Formats: sequence, C-alpha cells, structure tokens
Amino acid sequence: MKNFWDQRYAEITYAYGKEPNVFFRQELDKMPAGCILLPAEGEGRNAVYAASQGWQVDAFDYSVSGQKKANQLAHEKNVSLNYLLSDIYTFDWPRDTYDAVGLFFVHLLPEARLFLHQKVMETLKPGGTLLLQGFSKEQLPLSTGGPKNPDMLFSTTLLEKDFLAYSLQLLVQESVILTEGPYHNGKAEVVKMVLKK
Repeated sequence: MKNFWDQRYAEITYAYGKEPNVFFRQELDKMPAGCILLPAEGEGRNAVYAASQGWQVDAFDYSVSGQKKANQLAHEKNVSLNYLLSDIYTFDWPRDTYDAVGLFFVHLLPEARLFLHQKVMETLKPGGTLLLQGFSKEQLPLSTGGPKNPDMLFSTTLLEKDFLAYSLQLLVQESVILTEGPYHNGKAEVVKMVLKK
C-alpha cells in the first residue's frame, strides 16, 4: 500500500484537493486552538487548515510524496507543521498530549484499526476530542473513493464498539456530496464521529 500512496501523492495535482474536509473544518471551528495530531495525513490539507487557525499541528504519514506535498502546501499557505514520516506502529505515541486528534479517511484492516483507535485515545488529553470521518460499508458499490474491502469500511455499530468507554458527542452515517479533488468527487456514504475522552 505504501507504493500505492507514494504514486498517488506524486501526481502534480492534489489527490484530495487543497481545502480541508468540510466536516473537519466545521468541527475544528467550534474548538479553541490547541495541540492537534493528524495521523495518516496524506498531502496535508487538514493539517494546513488547522495551522492556519492557530493550532499547533503534529501530523504523520508513511508516504514520502505525501509529506513533500504537505510541506509544499504549508509553505504556500505560510504556516508551519511538524509533519513526520512514520506509520501507526513506528510513531511515538505520547500519552495525554493532544487536545484533539483527527482521523479522516484512515481505512485499515481490523487489527491495525483497533491498534490505531487505542493509541489515539491514549494520546488525547483527558477531555480531548477525537474527530473521525470515513467511508461507511454502504460506500462499497460507489466509485467516489474508499477501499473495496468491506473489512476496511466503517459502520456506526463498529465505531460504538471500538470506543465503548468514551463519551460520544456525534455518530451518524449519511450520504454526502464530496468535492475533494479528483479521487473524492460525487455522492458518497460516510460515517462522522465526534468523541470526548
């Protein structure tokens, strides 16, 4: 998969655009700026937006091309990021550190997903917020993005189970129209979640 993402992010255009995810922007705008972590951040659109709003941003991805594009976008928007080259297993997850974590279209196989979800809750400060959006299982027949392995897609039931011990603020599955670059474009089925530690 690393080669797949390196090739996608090596394209001249930004695969998912330069603007932040709409749900990410809406939720972030409700929160006082603090310290945020964005795992699997790709080309940096959400990280750059957070930095432009005064957040201290840590982000990582295992794609060299993604990191390069993110740093280009940060330079273009005149903001600074701490963007590391890492995967979820090699990232040094500091405990009780972040005011917010954003997981946006981070689709993993079940074992890796459970590992990631455990780590993001450990790294959040008490009272911190997790923002998540990803494709639901209803996305499978659609051609507007996302993996074709149903085990890598979300449902509200799955997320309730993963985060049973925490305070759900929002958890919905809905149809949206994505306008996020060439690869997220058109009608899509997503799950949105806001969670407090």
